[in-house]
Amino acid sequence: MKLSLIIPCFNEEVALPFIYEELVKVSAQLAEYEIEYLFINDGSTDRTLTVLKELASSDDRVKYYSFSRNFGKEAAMYAGFCNADGDYVAVMDADLQDPPSLLPQMLEIINTGEYDSVATRRVNREGEPPIRSFFARQFYKIINKISDADIVDGARDFRLMKREMVDAIVELNEYNRFSKGIFGWIGFRTYWLSYQNVERIAGETKWNFWKLFKYAIDGIVNFSQVPLSLASYGGVLLTFVSFIAIIFVIVRRLIWGDPVNGWASLVCIITFIGGIQLFCMGIMGQYLSKTYLETKKRPHYIVAETNDEEPIKIK
Repeated sequence: MKLSLIIPCFNEEVALPFIYEELVKVSAQLAEYEIEYLFINDGSTDRTLTVLKELASSDDRVKYYSFSRNFGKEAAMYAGFCNADGDYVAVMDADLQDPPSLLPQMLEIINTGEYDSVATRRVNREGEPPIRSFFARQFYKIINKISDADIVDGARDFRLMKREMVDAIVELNEYNRFSKGIFGWIGFRTYWLSYQNVERIAGETKWNFWKLFKYAIDGIVNFSQVPLSLASYGGVLLTFVSFIAIIFVIVRRLIWGDPVNGWASLVCIITFIGGIQLFCMGIMGQYLSKTYLETKKRPHYIVAETNDEEPIKIK
């Protein structure tokens, strides 16, 4: 049996020696498996590629794929799925927030035959800013209510999957990717393994509040048409309200002969309606932009350098 481990990397030169050491320790406990380490260098600007080359020169299990530029974590994960050929495939972060020590337990669970994947979730968010934790929890509540993607609160990208599930993921070659949603959308039997939150081993997080917010919006747009429906319902509601307002003004003018006075209220109403219109146009623009990117059929990633003899360089 072969096990493929996918590790996306972006400016992780400090963390790479630590995760490699942990992977070697865990691999020693999994002697019955043939193991390969797939490091995806997502256009790093530090010495990440140099460190990967050093690791590859001393360990044949290490394969690296270096992108021509930064394509994002989603593209890096997809590149790993496309190039992994193991019977089991796991994806994890390079900062050790996804503990490799969980792999033996995950393999034990998946080998029972009851599940097609073992996914991990954090049971707490210690170390995170409170406001980020609050918005993260609200995001999971919202997306589970408005989409058909099953995403558990605290879910990580760290998971172990059977070959059949990985093949299904690769077949979904959409350009706008949201892996947490894809994992839930394709189905398959999943066991959720809980663990305590772990701090980064080294370096700094690449995800600030704005990037996480944008990522959440992408997830909602990619897996739900509810925002479009809300824009439509909002338009119908405001049209109905405007008709009532017009009738009210006409009736007041006929009965009391009182002209509509005061420009402040008029400006407020115009501003409110204009804001709603722009908001709805923005929602439609998000979906239109996603459609535009899909129709271009551009590759998800471009591999500029690798030590794999038969890589899928463009996909």
